[in-house]
Amino acid sequence: MMRKILLAGVALCLAAGAASAKDLKSIGISLGSMGNPYFVALTQGATAEARKTNPNVKITAIGYDYDLGKQFTQIDNFIAAGVDLILLNPGDPNAIEPAIKRAQAAGIPVVAVDTAAKGADATVTTNNIQAGAISCQYIVDKLGGKGNVLIINGPQVSAIVDRVVGCKAVFAKAPGINILSADQDAHGSRDGGLAVTQGLLTRFTHVDAIFAVNDPTGIGASLAVKQLNRPNIFVTSVDGAPDIEVALKDKSSAIQASSSQDPYIMAALAVREGMDLLNGKKPAKDPLLMDSKLVTRDNVADYKGWQAVR
Repeated sequence: MMRKILLAGVALCLAAGAASAKDLKSIGISLGSMGNPYFVALTQGATAEARKTNPNVKITAIGYDYDLGKQFTQIDNFIAAGVDLILLNPGDPNAIEPAIKRAQAAGIPVVAVDTAAKGADATVTTNNIQAGAISCQYIVDKLGGKGNVLIINGPQVSAIVDRVVGCKAVFAKAPGINILSADQDAHGSRDGGLAVTQGLLTRFTHVDAIFAVNDPTGIGASLAVKQLNRPNIFVTSVDGAPDIEVALKDKSSAIQASSSQDPYIMAALAVREGMDLLNGKKPAKDPLLMDSKLVTRDNVADYKGWQAVR
């Protein structure tokens, strides 16, 4: 009789635990721009992972078009709609904190993806220090540890800062590498990369290689190299974007390597972290870092990029 009572008690406890587990019914996702294939892949990864738990989950993914005020409004709308989880790529990693706090006050966990956000419950991002390091190690190896290099910088969000930290750490171990410039902000864009690199190549007559903090900047830098007829300069970057795959297959391009990111898997991990948070489980690691792999002209044919079928 006592055994039956104990078993019944265990069954009741298990049933209570199952009942207390929160279902994931809706997710609000606020991203830089839905015209960017990176964020499209990120949305696809989040959707696929969430539907493993609930095939009918509602996903609302919106681009804030790099307008912080617009992102604030999106988060407030997510709160009003009563979403269960918010994923965001912050327009400003510090200024976004009040909006995050409003969501948390409403009982909604917030997971930052790609770039850290102050106050977020969890962060999932590329190991950007490692990504910058392997991209710049390629430069050191190709130059035999000696040469003049440029670092084309960008907006000072955590991802960009970390890439430059990783790059500089590698260059510091090679005394023959001379960094001519590292503080010019190309705004993470192709046009910015073109303009900044044009200015630097006009200023410096002897440059051997360029590290660009992301692929759009790298493509702009490559255009500048071509326009100014400096064929001996090569470029590396970070992202592994579709455009860079094309550039790596084009032998006339100055692009020779890019440290890849995987936004699809990143978003899937972010959803898993969010589901744990919904059920009272804190992240085992925060931030959760994903190692990067170097894509080069030699291995690009085998690279499964952002648009690969999963």
